[in-house]
Amino acid sequence: MPALALSALALLPIAVVGLLLVGLRWPAARAMPLSYLAVLALALGVWRTPGAQVAAATVNGLFVAATMIFIIFGSILLLNTLQESGALATMRAGLVRLSPDRRVQAIVIAWLFGSFIEGASGFGTPAAVCVPLLAGLGFPPMAAVLVGMVIQSTPVSFGAVGTPILVGLDKGLAGDAAVLAYAEQAGHADWAAFLAATGVRVATLHAVAGTLIPLIVVCLMTRFFGERRSIREGLAVWRFALFAAVAMTLPYWLVARYLGPEFPSLIGGALGLVIVVTAAKRGYLVPPRESAWEFPPAATWPEDWSSRFIQPATEVPARLPSPLLAWLPYAVVAGLLVLTRLKGLPLGDWLKSVALVIPNVFGTDITVRVEPLYLPATVFVVAALVAAAMHRLPAGLRRAWSRSARTSLAASTALVFTVPMVQVFINSGGGAAGYEKMPIALADGIARLAGGAWPLLAPLIGGIGAFVAGSNTVSNMMFALFQFGVGQRIGVDPGWIVALQAVGGAAGNVICVHNVVAAAATVGLLGREGAVIRKTLVPFTYYTVLAGALGYAIVWHGTTGWLNAGTGLLALLGGALLITLVRSRSRG
Repeated sequence: MPALALSALALLPIAVVGLLLVGLRWPAARAMPLSYLAVLALALGVWRTPGAQVAAATVNGLFVAATMIFIIFGSILLLNTLQESGALATMRAGLVRLSPDRRVQAIVIAWLFGSFIEGASGFGTPAAVCVPLLAGLGFPPMAAVLVGMVIQSTPVSFGAVGTPILVGLDKGLAGDAAVLAYAEQAGHADWAAFLAATGVRVATLHAVAGTLIPLIVVCLMTRFFGERRSIREGLAVWRFALFAAVAMTLPYWLVARYLGPEFPSLIGGALGLVIVVTAAKRGYLVPPRESAWEFPPAATWPEDWSSRFIQPATEVPARLPSPLLAWLPYAVVAGLLVLTRLKGLPLGDWLKSVALVIPNVFGTDITVRVEPLYLPATVFVVAALVAAAMHRLPAGLRRAWSRSARTSLAASTALVFTVPMVQVFINSGGGAAGYEKMPIALADGIARLAGGAWPLLAPLIGGIGAFVAGSNTVSNMMFALFQFGVGQRIGVDPGWIVALQAVGGAAGNVICVHNVVAAAATVGLLGREGAVIRKTLVPFTYYTVLAGALGYAIVWHGTTGWLNAGTGLLALLGGALLITLVRSRSRG
């Protein structure tokens, strides 16, 4: 079959998701079963993948879905426990003292605290922490999901202590003769040095693209959830947004440059949080309290903003926890995530040793492995129990557990089809037809059409991988070697093409279906996943276009000079932003 025709067929399951979920606004619980049937038909009928392999991939997907449901349960349990104890009321009062402006609160909690959590744990944990927290503090649940999804871009490449680089790129590239020759020619002393150098390139691209993410977050928030539906109200805090962005991305880049790929997001998020909170307490660049931006009254919210699951506690204690006790459970979450993820400490290895392993499912090379104690969900449950004990919550504890169980189970219908669809898609190789697995067939068709313009599209391929797989790490494992080969074929530095892959794979988390399903489930917004993705397509497009333009300018400057299509596109983007800021200020 011609490569372009095969690529078009491989696109079909993704097109089904886009049409039904985003175009026709179907809930994921209805759209994803059809997407699973589409990928099943292609795997068995076109790729002629062995039935045992398809069944094994499906079973593995069901186990992964179960772990995601557990994570959803843990995050909601922590929120409901804090809600019942009155800790959320204390936390909200503290944030109002810092700044009553919701734009400032979104940046501090989602961008800075979320980046720190991403650096410690990754794998969707920032959304599981920040989305219910924002909703519990009074954000419309839909706004909380949007904010929590958009920030899962810049810090993701160095999430879970560098896993997308140290595992994703390592497994995707290691052992290939061409890659090893390139690394040696580039002067890297060993493989670890090559991965670290690639991490610096990834951090450079992210630091440029990520500088506008906090501003994009607040602009989307004021445009879709403000009383005036105005982007200008988001642009009004551009100084604070850029300050918060640089407070994270500058130490983030420096750590990548001098310490390696393990800690950029972890240290960048932590230092940024300290810097910005300290500055905000002193009023630096923070809007005056009398002009603080707020959502419309909750009674006027449209139905699709709200959730029946995020409601005030039925019995608020007469005596609320102190600020220290109120925030302590989240400090427990952060501390346990760091302690269990750092390689030099034995705790993580001990937790991983307790595992359910089913090797070679149905005689295939697919292995199911579940490490229940190592999952972020276990950390959330421990933090919830600590909160219940310290906040003296016997009465509301049963309500918190039952409400959390009902909410997490509601997510199961969508996830039990979404994740198996992903697993069949990425395990479709090795069939009797002799075709490459579907992700590679799809990317190959796009590469044939792009030619020398490939650097502009390389982040898009990484994004598609993450959109389908739900993981920057898996996207890098699937596409890193392919991207390296395309870079060599078109005659540019393939190391930069690999870096563009990693950046696009991080941006793809913003629109990933099962990440959106999981984030929406934490605040009871199941069925509205398409509405979220329609909004997050804006920052995803920005991220991949800007990274692609910057990458094109870098890899072709030696041949065409710096005045090329990449720098031209960058100039257009910069000019559009400048004009928007000027017009917003003049109208204001």
